[in-house]
Amino acid sequence: MGSCYNTSVINAPIATVWDKIRNFHNMDWAAGVITSVEVVGDLPGDAPGAGRVLNEAFHETLRSLNDDDHRLTYTIDDGPSPVSKDDVSDYLAEVRLIPITENDTTLIEWESSYKSNVDEAVGEFCNPIYRALLQALKSYFAG
Repeated sequence: MGSCYNTSVINAPIATVWDKIRNFHNMDWAAGVITSVEVVGDLPGDAPGAGRVLNEAFHETLRSLNDDDHRLTYTIDDGPSPVSKDDVSDYLAEVRLIPITENDTTLIEWESSYKSNVDEAVGEFCNPIYRALLQALKSYFAG
């Protein structure tokens, strides 16, 4: 089983960061990384089962959203190789926010696990995307 793990510190309080990222259908904070979000189905972006297609390539489904724990999980159901449904199974990602009380900032953890015959290739493909998303979020709150 493969995995990815990336973190960043966002210069904003946890409630502010959570309010921005909790809507699965809104990725306006990721300008330059996410060029399009197509909503799939009728569920709102905070309802488990909500679907989206990012950049006309990544088919994802929100699996859980917990406002108390500032945590959401989603699956990648299909995408370009090496995360296509033919290459990967059981791809589950989790985004979790943790308050840094010392200075009222937020630690964000973005991790995933998956089964694949090419675990290393999946990590090499996904980790730079997660790092770019975290940098975009950091820049969004930088002013």
